[in-house]
Amino acid sequence: MVQDSFGKTIATLRKEKNMTQAELAERMGVTDKAVSKWERDLSYPDEASLPHLAEILDVTIDELMLANGEAAKPEKSELRDVVLLVCKSVALAMGIGVTVLSVLGRLELVSAITMLGIGLTALAMTSFVGKHRQE
Repeated sequence: MVQDSFGKTIATLRKEKNMTQAELAERMGVTDKAVSKWERDLSYPDEASLPHLAEILDVTIDELMLANGEAAKPEKSELRDVVLLVCKSVALAMGIGVTVLSVLGRLELVSAITMLGIGLTALAMTSFVGKHRQE
């Protein structure tokens, strides 16, 4: 079961048990306002109380937390796209930097080699990430 948020998960599970916020609050030893805040994602239950909450809602802690984790995690492909973009940007910046500084006569050989090395490393990383992207 994957919900939009942790709070919606609690609300859904509570309603499946035909339980009111007040009833859940009483069983958890908190106020109904606290439960309302959980369900609206304004606050979260104390970490130590999660096993009790899962027990009341008749789910495992993993099932309770899975909904929140799935909604919050960015797609792996999105992260790879960002890494590719950053690597390509670094490579381009190093190439432009070497070219411009060379034309202006303001680049020493050691600095040029270092900058080109950084650019080539970024291109190699782009190639590596791109290969794993296709798998």
